[in-house]
Amino acid sequence: MRVLRALTVTAAACAAIGLSVPFASANQNPGGGQGGNGGPGNISVNPYSVHQGSTMQVSASGCGHGGTVSSPGNFPPANLSAGSIGFANVRIFNHASPGHHTLSVRCNDSSLVATHRFTILEGNPSQGGIGGSFGPSAAETAIGAGLVGAAALGAGAHVVRRRRPLRSRA
Repeated sequence: MRVLRALTVTAAACAAIGLSVPFASANQNPGGGQGGNGGPGNISVNPYSVHQGSTMQVSASGCGHGGTVSSPGNFPPANLSAGSIGFANVRIFNHASPGHHTLSVRCNDSSLVATHRFTILEGNPSQGGIGGSFGPSAAETAIGAGLVGAAALGAGAHVVRRRRPLRSRA
């Protein structure tokens, strides 16, 4: 019984390895995709849909010595950082035409070019504002202090008036 169990586990392991080899070889970039002459791969953009004048982050693997990201007419060429996964921040031109566009990634150590699609939305992005990062001005502080003082005087007058005993009902 133990031999049958061991034989079954071995057969299942061999089958799993045998079935995974074609998938692994089919997903490789030409040349391996690990820098060198492999060229860029696994390109992603965040966000995929970006407004005119906004920034977008582009990442790509396979450019061990960095590279260049470009999309003529949509943003100026940007440098892709070196490493196993390179990153670049690009700012979309204010006058870029809305619609679907393609960007190109080229590694410094390879002549291969990979592309990825993204969308430019019409209009300006939302302006986040300063959201409380600045305090009140001197005029706003003076007005606020005056209102607090007036409220204190009014409350004090109310309390003093309510404390007087009524002499006619004693």
